[in-house]
Amino acid sequence: MPLDVDQTSNRVAEEDVEVGVRRSPSPLPTWLRRPIGKASEISTVQQIIKQRQIHTICEEGRCPNRGECYAQKTATFLLMGPTCTRACGFCQVDKGHAPMPLDPEEPQKIAESVRLLGLRYVVLTSVARDDLPDQGAGWFAQTMEAVRQVNFGTQIEVLTPDFWGGTEGDIAQRQRIATVVQAEPACYNHNVETVRRLQGPVRRGAKYERSLQVLQIVKELEPSIPTKSGLMLGHGETKAELVEAMQDLRAVGCDRLTLGQYMRPSLAHLPVQKYWTPEEFEELGAIARDLGFAHVRSGPLVRSSYHAGESE
Repeated sequence: MPLDVDQTSNRVAEEDVEVGVRRSPSPLPTWLRRPIGKASEISTVQQIIKQRQIHTICEEGRCPNRGECYAQKTATFLLMGPTCTRACGFCQVDKGHAPMPLDPEEPQKIAESVRLLGLRYVVLTSVARDDLPDQGAGWFAQTMEAVRQVNFGTQIEVLTPDFWGGTEGDIAQRQRIATVVQAEPACYNHNVETVRRLQGPVRRGAKYERSLQVLQIVKELEPSIPTKSGLMLGHGETKAELVEAMQDLRAVGCDRLTLGQYMRPSLAHLPVQKYWTPEEFEELGAIARDLGFAHVRSGPLVRSSYHAGESE
């Protein structure tokens, strides 16, 4: 029998309290409630991951689709540990200025997990590692190489941080992005997450223009690599602002787009300002296609890597 819906996420939303600007909507809409999957199907993936002491954004980010993905024996691997050096207001991943040292065996462990799961399309993402000299760009490339050595023909999508150069400037950022591009991902994903106006409270340490620049640099370095980005709805953005963000993404050549509903992980995170309806997501998806995005996923439970390997 399927397990109950993610009771933790539902309870957080239903018991929401005043934090920040105004109260989050309550209770959680019916369209955001879903079974998390059969325990036997979930445990297969969890065992492979835990035995190798690697991480997935499915668990660390408490993705609402993890039951479905695990049942299909797929996961999005989280590189370089579970602790992020950024402190975004929406994200469930742990934050800290002293993340774990890199596990030198992690690339091989992930490659072996891909083989055991029989994956033909893999998504590699990571926490932000501002503490590393290259912020982890070389680790992406190393892991991609390890996966391909064990899994011939498997396609690899990357979802990277912005690799901001800090005091080193744009040149360092471009070099880091180039390291990943040269490893030839099947798709290069970097999320702007929210509209221009809300970047400050939602993405602490990140910048809207900087994220657009990541996608633009990828296209400049290798136009044939599809680029992708995603927006989380529910932080107080307007439809007009969402359309503007889509237009900005298209202006830098972004090919693919995901639109999904923000679901507050805990009372310590930003409150939800609005639950967009499935019909509104359909309308926004149609607008995105009209703007020229080649691949669009738009729905309340859509996440960056949801059905990433599937075409329209």
